[in-house]
Amino acid sequence: MKITDVKTYIVGNEWKNWVFTQVETDEGITGLGEATLNGFAKTTEAAIHELKRFVIGKDPFDVEQHSLKLFRDFYSDGGQIHGAALSGIEYACWDIMGKALNVPVYKLLGGKCHERLRVYANGWYRTARTPEGFYEQAKKVVAKGYTALKFDPFGSAWRVVDRKDFQLALEIIAAVREAVGPHTDILIEGHNRFSVHTALQFADAMKKYEPTWFEAPVPPQKISSMVEVAKRSPVPIACGEDYYCREQFSELLAHNAVHIIQLEPQYLGITAAKQICAMTHANNGVIAPHSAQGPLCSLVCAHLNTATPNFFIHEIFDDFNSDWTQQIISHPVEVKDGYIELSDRPGWGAELNIELAEQHPYNPGHFLPLFRDGWEKRLAVPEEA
Repeated sequence: MKITDVKTYIVGNEWKNWVFTQVETDEGITGLGEATLNGFAKTTEAAIHELKRFVIGKDPFDVEQHSLKLFRDFYSDGGQIHGAALSGIEYACWDIMGKALNVPVYKLLGGKCHERLRVYANGWYRTARTPEGFYEQAKKVVAKGYTALKFDPFGSAWRVVDRKDFQLALEIIAAVREAVGPHTDILIEGHNRFSVHTALQFADAMKKYEPTWFEAPVPPQKISSMVEVAKRSPVPIACGEDYYCREQFSELLAHNAVHIIQLEPQYLGITAAKQICAMTHANNGVIAPHSAQGPLCSLVCAHLNTATPNFFIHEIFDDFNSDWTQQIISHPVEVKDGYIELSDRPGWGAELNIELAEQHPYNPGHFLPLFRDGWEKRLAVPEEA
């Protein structure tokens, strides 16, 4: 079997343009991939078409070699854009392999370690940034059967906050804890916002609400800053979604400070992601992959998590997206009583609805402006903004 072409499709979901790929072969089997990256849809699409020269005419089963060449042979380090483009192609190769062998991808990754995956809700707080708004929305989430939920209470904060905004963030955390009760996990999202000292002030102040983790409290570029916070914080620190190569995770894990690793398969490809899961396992850590892209990303993470012994918890946005998005791929993940179970359909078990995709074209205003007031509502950003 040989790869004959790589096609791309951009779907204009209102808060993030989703980038999908379809890899075609000379035997008629196609593979579905995703390469979504907040704010860089067109750029990532161009990168896919520049990278595909390395796989045209090649066997899709040689996925380890493809993963190496797509990253190494371009020679330039294209960061997350490079990683997303690589993943869009590499994901599709795994899909092709699964279809050709008539097995789900998780079987190719080592088989089923978990019968079902516990999930946490994200994207549920499309409301006013008030304790009352978060309280009401959190009540709805637990009523749907979720046993864990994540949220960013910090508004548009960056590095430092004034005393009033500091208190508001704590009041929101308190309101969510009150809404969900003592037995539901609450996960606090930091979105790389703070300086080390501000992050530690928040970590100390939120401890009494017993969050399961404080995620990405400081920017990821200086691993030493993340390590400092992790070693001094009374709340477990989770991070990793920004990294796009094995070496970054190796450095992070070497400090023995962060033990909840949120790798983003979308920036790594499954080949590298599986290796990073093993690296984390060897360092007594657990994985909770970042899954905040499109609906195929949710499926890909579910296959990876199913085949990973040190899996912790799975992120879900899908339940809180616009209704039409549930039809953009066939057989998206389904949450039942706070868990998902994978089928045994071959490959990813999903196909892109191209007709629906064409009804929702790319829009430059579709991205998540995390340092702008009101970003929580996940609305399209005006082009002139």
